[in-house]
Amino acid sequence: MLPTPALADALVDNVDGVTLDADGKVVRFTGVLMSLDGKVVKLLSAKDKRPDKLDWRADMKGRVLIPGFVDAHGHVLELGFRQVELDLSGTKTLDEAKARIAAYAAANPDRKWIVGGGWNQEIWGLGRFPTAADLDAVVADRPVLLARVDGHAGWANSAAIKAAGVTAKSVSPPGGRIEKTGTQPAGVFVDAAQDLIRKAVPQPQPKERDVAFMKAQVALLSAGVTATADMGTSVDDWLTYRRAGDRGALRVRIMSYGAGMEDTVRIGGNGPTPWLYADRLRLVGVKLYGDGALGSRGAWLKAPYADAPGQRGLGFMTDTVIRNLMSRAAMDNYQIAVHAIGDAANAQALGAIEELAETYKGDRRWRIEHAQVIDPADLPRFGKHGIVASMQPVHQTSDRTMAEARLGPARLAGAYAWRSMLANGAPLAFGSDYPVEQPDPFAGWAAAFTRQGADDQPYGGWQPQQAVTREQAWRAFTQGGAYAGFAEEKFGRLAPGQRADFLIIDHDPATASTAELRATKVQETWIGGEKVWERK
Repeated sequence: MLPTPALADALVDNVDGVTLDADGKVVRFTGVLMSLDGKVVKLLSAKDKRPDKLDWRADMKGRVLIPGFVDAHGHVLELGFRQVELDLSGTKTLDEAKARIAAYAAANPDRKWIVGGGWNQEIWGLGRFPTAADLDAVVADRPVLLARVDGHAGWANSAAIKAAGVTAKSVSPPGGRIEKTGTQPAGVFVDAAQDLIRKAVPQPQPKERDVAFMKAQVALLSAGVTATADMGTSVDDWLTYRRAGDRGALRVRIMSYGAGMEDTVRIGGNGPTPWLYADRLRLVGVKLYGDGALGSRGAWLKAPYADAPGQRGLGFMTDTVIRNLMSRAAMDNYQIAVHAIGDAANAQALGAIEELAETYKGDRRWRIEHAQVIDPADLPRFGKHGIVASMQPVHQTSDRTMAEARLGPARLAGAYAWRSMLANGAPLAFGSDYPVEQPDPFAGWAAAFTRQGADDQPYGGWQPQQAVTREQAWRAFTQGGAYAGFAEEKFGRLAPGQRADFLIIDHDPATASTAELRATKVQETWIGGEKVWERK
């Protein structure tokens, strides 16, 4: 007779465990019994007898254990590069940004181009976009290109504009806008117009990508993100993840969405890849862009901007193009995620889904990314055809004053409308859109049920009727993110058969005050039953 294999060989014990069950109800436990391949066998209560024979046991000394977070929308390599390039995030004024640029240029005299990002003219209180002249005053001897915090505009100096061959005769491409002073390029290139400058920027070498990925992975694991959707994976990005996986250095789980159909097909061929590296990497689908962002007035609106009456933003695809691209993807069973921020872009994406759903049946989980500004008449459409609303709570707290200026009070009813999404039956998946925002799930979680920023403003919450409950927000940051990426059978909650991805933290998030929740620190991060990060 062959020996019967042990079903559980490892125990993480003596924990103050908190998770959600499949229905979103809080479950408490004191131990996690695991198999050696890193899956949960059983959650143990204090009354449950512990196995006599174990391969190993970890005593957590009563500390809080929760499932790892699943960020439903991020940009992994961009997060890493932001840490090795010039980072302007957090600058409060143009002068502060210029000082940081000057310091970076002085510290990196050998860099042929200075690249980076994170600027936000709204926070600077500038009342306008920055200009090439602003940059020239700091760095004039070599090209500079800096992305806006949302990635939807690039700020270039005169050397960069010259190197890229952009002149007064250059025309704004479809889906883009060259900001001009008279006939001359002013220095900011919105959405697709960024490519006019980017084509001249030297591409990072593979070893530079590897370094950036390792930095991004540490940032995610230290924040408590154990799995993430990577929205807009290039072939070079995919090869970076594969190199990490091949050498056993891939820790965080990545649900990849190719950067448009060309890269998606080059990565996946005739359909999504299988899960690789013990459920750590999979190409799931394709990311398409329907419009730009509110901050750069690139979000495509049904009516003109309240603070720029002559502009309605930028629609990136005609109705025919979006249907052709989505049909091409759906034919090969790629999941489709459409970036749509303005109400016109959301209406276009909804219309395309409604038409294509008649042909492409089954569990498609069409995704709309951001879904920030919705015409209230369109909100019920999200509850049909299994459309996933992939939204980022921290955008609401960061954007609210800017959104009020861009939209005016009459169009706020369908803005950042999380509760309405749930009420209409749309699955909700939360993320951070890092590096646009910090990959801090606790900040997003707190924002989701308070509608307030870290400063507890505004009192009572902004458009508080759209707040969700603490448990609904938690679910959207765990199970919701996994479901949105067809990974709910793999991870997203602590339950038998799921990967043992969990965190040791310093507060009970189910009972913590909002301030305590925001201040929560991750002490340890475990993925697949293995400790992969520890706070020193």
